[in-house]
Amino acid sequence: MSKETKASSGLQKRRLSCSTCFDALWFCYSPVHQMQQYYRLGVLDNCNEKWSALYDCLKLKTKRSTEVQEILEARGRAKPHIWTIRTPEEASSHWKKLYGHLDKPE
Repeated sequence: MSKETKASSGLQKRRLSCSTCFDALWFCYSPVHQMQQYYRLGVLDNCNEKWSALYDCLKLKTKRSTEVQEILEARGRAKPHIWTIRTPEEASSHWKKLYGHLDKPE
């Protein structure tokens, strides 16, 4: 197996790390985060989402790497994309509909 093949296969496999989930949970209980939440929303954060993310990550760590890859890929496909993908023609007509009045002289 060549070095390029090893490198490309290594890039495909992601190593699952729960340290980011743990760091997010740790920050959630910090006074800074709690005061921000109280200022913005009027309530303190109970950090349930962070606990769920950490539990989910730790649960994934007990599975085989092939299962983890499949689960993560399925989650990635299930997330809605934040952008609306348009063809150049669709983008042009949408742009003209929104901003076409700016092209007309006053």
